[in-house]
Amino acid sequence: MTMSWRSSFRCSKFRHVFGKPSTKERGYDGVPIARSVHDNHSCSANPCFLAVVTECAGGGSFLVLPIHHTGRVDPQHPRVCGHSGRVLDVKWNPFDDHCIASCSEDCTVKIWDIPVCGVQQNLTKARTTLIGHSRRVALIEWHPTAENLLLSSAYDYKVTMLIGQGRPVKVVTSDVQICTFVLYFNSDGSRLAVTSKDRRVRVLDPRTGRILQVSSSKTHRASKVLYIGGLKMLLSTGSSPWNHRQIVLWDPDDLSEPLFEEDLDGSAGVLFPFYDPDTHMLYLAGKGDGNIRYYELSTEKPYISFLSECRSLLPQKGLGVMPKRGLDVSACEVFRFYRLIAIKDLVEPLSMIVPRKESDAFQEDLFPMTAGNQAAMTAQEWLLGVNRSPVLMSLKPGTRVTNPYPETPAEKGLVRQLSCLRFQMDLAVVAVTGPNLDIMEEVEE
Repeated sequence: MTMSWRSSFRCSKFRHVFGKPSTKERGYDGVPIARSVHDNHSCSANPCFLAVVTECAGGGSFLVLPIHHTGRVDPQHPRVCGHSGRVLDVKWNPFDDHCIASCSEDCTVKIWDIPVCGVQQNLTKARTTLIGHSRRVALIEWHPTAENLLLSSAYDYKVTMLIGQGRPVKVVTSDVQICTFVLYFNSDGSRLAVTSKDRRVRVLDPRTGRILQVSSSKTHRASKVLYIGGLKMLLSTGSSPWNHRQIVLWDPDDLSEPLFEEDLDGSAGVLFPFYDPDTHMLYLAGKGDGNIRYYELSTEKPYISFLSECRSLLPQKGLGVMPKRGLDVSACEVFRFYRLIAIKDLVEPLSMIVPRKESDAFQEDLFPMTAGNQAAMTAQEWLLGVNRSPVLMSLKPGTRVTNPYPETPAEKGLVRQLSCLRFQMDLAVVAVTGPNLDIMEEVEE
């Protein structure tokens, strides 16, 4: 079994990528990071804001900071604090930088509108509160191409679908009840990969809840999973029968046997995988570790090549990731983490840099067209069976790209109406797993 720290002799333009931690002045100091043992990142970022789940007595809250609000954070800084239980996950809407979803131990999912100027006073009134789960809601995930479509997973064995219109939509249910640890869409949102309490990987049809593939648990106990966009593979992290931390590559159409397995080390922390489809780079960060390993993936055996690792003496509790459109392309920054360092109450930005002699010039090979902040379709189109790839954008300053899915005049008029009614938009929810079709109830704030 090959070990991850063995040198790679492949010729790669990412061979010399290095991690550049921010200075203390450019970090976020004094953030009371939640001490929860839940295996979530507790952090979400976009080009406008950084959201971090915080410790809170008698309820649940999270901080929303303008992305440039660096340095010391006021202990009395206003928070988003409408949940009555601990917040377990937060995710920014990929198509609206001022909309964020949160889920909590109080069994609810809330959708929040964040003012352009940021949170100036404690925000307790959500745009929408959805009640339907009977146990704590652990995970939420926005659809990657359809607007206003969100999945949530709870400890009541249900995965629920939230849609951005005020009427229920019939969704076929699954007969198999699973307690889901991870939700991860493929690039066009037509498939959903999950890992569950039984430590197996499953591929589901998210429209019907039907399970298409299930992995064996004989040689690999999976904890996290993601799609490797463009390479038609799945990657999971977990542990081997000998309790070594492990990464495994799968064919998403056949989970009977892994394509590749590699043992990493004997540490106990959960391995969080992050994948960049633009560079085909994989980053592995262990909870409680101070290091982040990175690799380059390909379609040719052995599929995965170790590049290097970024080391720190301070362990990370979780990590947020900046979308590609928020990176500093002039500095050849190809990825950016926000490391939650709980022992220091610190959120540390960590930039992954490709060294180039002429770094001021736009590097076309490092920054190809990438998924942007425009939805490819409506939630209703997706529910009717439409699949569309993400609407791509160029990261070259001053460049505009035409939407490949042109709107009809009627759609344009509808978009204008909806934008005027943005703060009045309501949500409906449908359960997509469980023995019955349960409609979640929307609570007016």
